[in-house]
Amino acid sequence: MKQRIALDMDEVIADIQPKFIQLYEREFGKRLTKEDLYGKKVYYFEGARYIREFLFEKGFFRDLPVIADSQEVVQELIQHYDVFITTAAMEFRNCFEDKYDWMHEFFPFINWKNIVFCGDKSIIRADYMIDDHASNLRSFQGKGLLFTASHNVDETEFTRLNNWLEVRDFFRAERAKN
Repeated sequence: MKQRIALDMDEVIADIQPKFIQLYEREFGKRLTKEDLYGKKVYYFEGARYIREFLFEKGFFRDLPVIADSQEVVQELIQHYDVFITTAAMEFRNCFEDKYDWMHEFFPFINWKNIVFCGDKSIIRADYMIDDHASNLRSFQGKGLLFTASHNVDETEFTRLNNWLEVRDFFRAERAKN
């Protein structure tokens, strides 16, 4: 029986940050850099809280860029693990079709049965979870792995994976142990 890996979608395989940077520039006329966002999300800036409301719009999640190297590494991982995409989508009811279509376009090798739309990720049962939110990892019963995103750069509670090449190296090392 293969071990299971639960992968978050947003800010782990789908890069949501460029869209928020674009929205901020459109709304405020100022271009943010990745450095401006260290330790926070765009909608934490003063006066920008309403930018979070764009998450509720149909189409918001459909055209997000793929995070570098994620497709290749996930393809490698599914050779050795049962991989599930676990996205906390329940808050944003208009995102289901967008996320499903995005997955079908960019990760067609992930079976639809392995895409989990949920609210509280504590229900997920896997051996590993890769997520950009430490709060999701705190209630997870397996090994939590924090994927680096601008908002979590100061988080030290979990093993950190900065990019998909580090994900590949981590799981190659895990397989070598067994």
